[in-house]
Amino acid sequence: MTEFSSTTKPVQELVEDGDELPQSYIWRSDNTGDYEAIDSSVPLATEIPVVDVSLLVSSSSAMDPELLKLRSALTSWRCFQVVNHGIESSFLDQVRNSPREFFHLSKGEKQKYARPSDSIEGYGKDSILHENQLLDWVDRLYLTVHPQDQQELKYWPENPISFRDMLNEYTAKVRQIKEQLLKSMAMSLSLPEDSFLKQFGERPTMAARFNYYPPCARPDSVIGIKPHTDGLGITILLQDEQVEGLQLHKDNQWFRVPIMPHALVVNIGDQLEIMSNGIFKSLLHRVLTNSTRERNTLAMFCAPDPKQEIGPVEELVDEKRPRAFKNIKNYGETHFYYYQQGKSPLDAVRI
Repeated sequence: MTEFSSTTKPVQELVEDGDELPQSYIWRSDNTGDYEAIDSSVPLATEIPVVDVSLLVSSSSAMDPELLKLRSALTSWRCFQVVNHGIESSFLDQVRNSPREFFHLSKGEKQKYARPSDSIEGYGKDSILHENQLLDWVDRLYLTVHPQDQQELKYWPENPISFRDMLNEYTAKVRQIKEQLLKSMAMSLSLPEDSFLKQFGERPTMAARFNYYPPCARPDSVIGIKPHTDGLGITILLQDEQVEGLQLHKDNQWFRVPIMPHALVVNIGDQLEIMSNGIFKSLLHRVLTNSTRERNTLAMFCAPDPKQEIGPVEELVDEKRPRAFKNIKNYGETHFYYYQQGKSPLDAVRI
């Protein structure tokens, strides 16, 4: 990854130092390149399904009510919230508070874990990969958490002192949820429960991205994260317990994702759309900024082993639904390149 040089500070420092808003953060139309206002007055998505993981565990048929609800969620909203997932509410509070403490450490302390220009690991702002790139109003701490031998601990904060243990414990719990969800997704299509898990390979990857969105004086002109789909299998998101920001796109309009403090938001990524031969669609989503309040979230990105070839499950290919995608390895690189160019990554592998 070659990054353009930039003197732009992390977003948090821009706010704290009272700097003038750089033009690179002001929202521009995809069609004309002109600056345009961001419309935040969108409806709340009150109908996003809420799926009970404990009921998925006991489901055995695609016609079981919770599997029917899961399939409906995947084919209509492309995301859902999960409850009864086995993670204690008190631990979720700790998972939120530990990174919140990190982002409020001194500049010097955070810079110990700064992301180098040739990597995505570590603390910092957006990677700047091309001139005139629109930047997101967010600082990030990005860490590979699984497989364990791929962890780069030099980027893992030692302050707060509980951070590393917290993240390893949370990773283990989310891995269990991910595996159950992938089994249930396959069963909802009357497939063997390991149909998607097999395509994740022997060394599937998980990465944690802690997102810090400082208050923004111009929320109508600056976006938290630009519209995108995720280039992985599934994303499991722990939202801020008080401040909204996540929005999804459905039926040609945007909807606000409601906050359920002890639920997890799950959305489909491009690679599961490929595996399901287009039955499940990856979710187009974005994040807006807030004029007065900061927002903290944790996204756990669950992806296949980059060396594992993925493609549509054979049982989902027939005359009525011909193969929609080529087989591919390391789709993550393809997604990253096309996304930063403002292009559709799935188009690169579509038949």
